[in-house]
Amino acid sequence: MKLAEALILRTDLQTRLENLRYRLSLNALVQEGEKPAEDPAQLLEELNRSCDELEELISRINLTNATSEKDGKTLTELLSKREVLKQKVSIMQSLLDSASKTVIRGSRTEVKIFSTVQVSELRKECDRLSQELRIIDTSIQSANWLIDLK
Repeated sequence: MKLAEALILRTDLQTRLENLRYRLSLNALVQEGEKPAEDPAQLLEELNRSCDELEELISRINLTNATSEKDGKTLTELLSKREVLKQKVSIMQSLLDSASKTVIRGSRTEVKIFSTVQVSELRKECDRLSQELRIIDTSIQSANWLIDLK
């Protein structure tokens, strides 16, 4: 199985667990004399099997990410870099949004508002980081379809 397939399976298992959470809560209580729509004991068995399967899959994905390399770095390193870059780009975009706002003054006596940063320079830096993020993300995605799960 390729790493990408394992990641898809992980998402499916996580969705299944959320579905089981919902189904268990729906069948946790019934009126006296009534039966639940689904047997909670069977749902709990399915929950245990799904959790065991997910735990094993996550371990294998993490092992694969820690031991597989792409462009001279482990996938774990690339994933960390991607996560931090996403956060940095998001923060910079928020700063740029705030710094780019124009304030309309009603009269000359109102206080002038100025940006405290060089918007054009920061925009170039943000664009550069966004491009780096896209390159890293593409590299990770391609590796996911080339690397076998361990």
